[in-house]
Order: sequence, then C-alpha cells, then structure tokens
Amino acid sequence: MSHSKFRVPQSEFQSPNSEFVASRRSALKGISAGFGYMAFAGLSTQAAQRYQSPLAPKSPHFAPRAKRVIFACMRGGPSHVDTFDYKPALAKNDGKSIDNRKLMQSPWKFGRHGKSGLPISELFPHLAAHADDLCLLNGMYADVPSHPECFVQLHTGSFQFVRPSMGAWVLYGLGTENENLPGFLTISPPGRVGGAQNYGSAFLPAVYQGTRIGMLGQSVKDAKIEHLSNSRLPAALQKKQLDYLQSMNRDLLRRKQADAQIEGVIQSYELAFRMQTEVPDVMDINAEPEKIRELYGIGNSNTDDFGRQCLLARRSAEAGVRFIELGHSSWDQHKSLRGKLASNCMNIDKPLAGLLADLKQRDMLDETLVIWGGEFGRTPHVKQDDGRDHNNRGFSFWMAGGGVKGGMRYGETDENGIAAVDGRVHFHDLHATILHLLGLDHEKLTYNYSGRNFRLTDVYGNVLTDILA
Repeated sequence: MSHSKFRVPQSEFQSPNSEFVASRRSALKGISAGFGYMAFAGLSTQAAQRYQSPLAPKSPHFAPRAKRVIFACMRGGPSHVDTFDYKPALAKNDGKSIDNRKLMQSPWKFGRHGKSGLPISELFPHLAAHADDLCLLNGMYADVPSHPECFVQLHTGSFQFVRPSMGAWVLYGLGTENENLPGFLTISPPGRVGGAQNYGSAFLPAVYQGTRIGMLGQSVKDAKIEHLSNSRLPAALQKKQLDYLQSMNRDLLRRKQADAQIEGVIQSYELAFRMQTEVPDVMDINAEPEKIRELYGIGNSNTDDFGRQCLLARRSAEAGVRFIELGHSSWDQHKSLRGKLASNCMNIDKPLAGLLADLKQRDMLDETLVIWGGEFGRTPHVKQDDGRDHNNRGFSFWMAGGGVKGGMRYGETDENGIAAVDGRVHFHDLHATILHLLGLDHEKLTYNYSGRNFRLTDVYGNVLTDILA
C-alpha cells in the first residue's frame, strides 16, 4: 500500500478537518512525531549527501596495489640514451652515418647500481642509489614527434581530440580521500603545449579537473592556488555569502533538472571554501624538519625549486590527494646538450631521490606509484654536434613503488636507441597499467558522452603484467 488516509495536525496542513493523501514519509513523520524521526532524517540526509558527492571515495574494481600517483613530468623530451637507456653499441658506432645523420655516443658514462645492477647514467648519482626500486621502461613509443600533440597524448591518450586527462580519470574512478583538499593537483604545469587541457576534465564533470599550483617558469616558493582566500571577509561572512550563492545555484539546477556545469560550479565553490583551512597547512613545507628539507635539496640553488615540488607532493599524498603531477622544463636540447642536460638532471636528481627515500621511510612507497618521463625522447643521430632531435619512436620512462617490480628493465630500443623493438609500450599501455595498479580496469572505467562510452585508453591498451610485483 503506497498511500493511506489519516488526519493530520492543523499545523501541518491548511484546514483543521481536512483529509490528505500522504506519502509513507509524511505518514512516518506524523506518526512518530518526535526525535526518532528527526534523528532518522538527519542521518539519511547526511548519507544521501555523501552518496551524491561526486568526490566521495569509490570502491575500485579490484584490490589495488597503489592508492595514489605522483607523476614527475619532464616537458621537452629527455634524452633516453644519456639517462636510462644504456647503449654500449652507440659508443662503438659513434660518428657513423644513419639516414644521412651521424650517430653521437653519450658524453656520460653508465654504471651498474644496486643488487640488480641496473644501468643508470652518471647524471643521476643520487637516484642511482634507489636502482633496486626503479622499473625502467626502455621500450616506450608515441604517435607523433611534435611537442604539443605528443604532450597532450601523454596526458589524455589522444593528440587529436579534447579528452579528460589521466588525473581526471583517476579522480572520477576513485574519488578523493580528503574532502578538504583537491583530489588532483598539478604543480608548475606548462602554460603552452596543451595548457589546461593536460589537467582538464573535458566531458567529465568539471569537479574532476586538476587544481593548478603555480605555472612552469614561476618559482614554486611563491606559487599558490589562485583565488582561494578572501582577505576582505572573515570565514563566518564568507560562509553566509557562499550559502546564499549556492542556494541560487541549486535553485537553477532544480529548474534545469540536470546540468553538469552548474553541478561542477556548486562542488568547486564548496571545495574551495573547505580548502581554506587545510591547504595552507599542507603547503607549508617550513613545518618540516631541516633534515627533511635538506633531503630534498631545498636551500640549494640547483635543487630548491624542484625539491619544493617533491616535498609538497609527499605532503599532499600523505594528506589524501589522489593524483599529483610535478612539472620541469625544458628538456628540448637541440643544441648545448652537454650543459643543459647536465643542469636539468642536477635539478631533479636529489629531489627525486629524496622523495623515494622519504616515502620509503614513512611506509608510503608501496602504496604510492611514482612515475618519471616526458612526451618523447631524443635521437641518437644528430644534426648538430652538441644536440639531439625529437624521437617518438623510442624512449624511456621509469616507475617506482605502487606495485611494480624494482631493479628491472622492461623493453628495449635497437642497439643505437633509435626505435623501440621489444617490449614496446605505447601511452595507452602506460595508462592501462597505471589504472590497473590503482585497482581500476581500463576497459570498465568509462563515461557515456554523446551516446558513446569513452575511456582513457580509447579502444587500445594492454596492462604490462610482466612489471607487476
């Protein structure tokens, strides 16, 4: 029986003796007429709000190996044959011509490190100490040799169309662990080569897009989340202002019945208000002991900026942020390779080693997937004597923690490092593996848009099962 007739108090309806066909909810309220219903109403409202929140934690498809991702993104294309792809044959073939261009051996020596004997360039003396934690992906390849297209493909899976970024997909699939912080942070992203598209949500609800801290080229020491605080109004008045504004937004949403943009605005305003209390504490790296800041190279002019990014990433991960991207540029060395590549590696070597050491000593590395790489690599054959050109046919990434095997090389390029020939890994495969380690099936993580189910990996992608611990 869905409805029943009963008399209700005068205060409830218009006339004292009227009869009213009531719903079960009204009946329950009228019959209980007390604190039991009030408690039930409060609890059910809280539960409904939590259930409806698009950022609420969600269950993965299966048991995850990692809870979060830290992606150190090197814009410009790091030279793989000078960093993590050891090519002894390239030294033997130095000066020989291939495709009317001369091969150039690496100016730097490689050494074997750790119990695994992983070959790593002398450009990374600190990171080499963590060789047994690193999984080198030496067979990476991408579709295009152009910076903007390839950089966007790395982040979204497509160089042709506007698609959600992988951070947005992760947040959509898993939600956030801390409702007072963004679930997806991007620190020092580039303003060019795709811009906001690299951390955008595209057709996913706007609440899943990344929150930017600073911009590439800007000192991280001075970076902040823009428009977060209001210096003119105290918190209590801000809350009243927000409540009034949100009531209008929700009224508009009720009239439209469904509108992802309005829902995104509502969620972003509420998150921004909550962030005011917690974000300053997370970003205050001066609260860390001096020995921790020194571990990341903070205070040294060569490593201070990226060291601050890495420490902020650890603090954010510890506070519950799901996906954190770090930015560094520029690795686009068509000339002056010896000086510029050495400088770049010096900038990031100690900070990344510090990040791995810090995560390990906090028992966080096993649940944190750390990734390093750029949009492509560099050619071993050169046009200029001291520079390398774009190479999307073969390059290197590395992973650490988060359920991957350490101390191993997966895939390889040919003897000179020109193209991936074995264990080839496309960005679709990389994305599928990242999602798998987070407990997400890349074929099931879909979003229906314009009548079609979309996913990060499009219709491609294979999980790299050989690198799973």
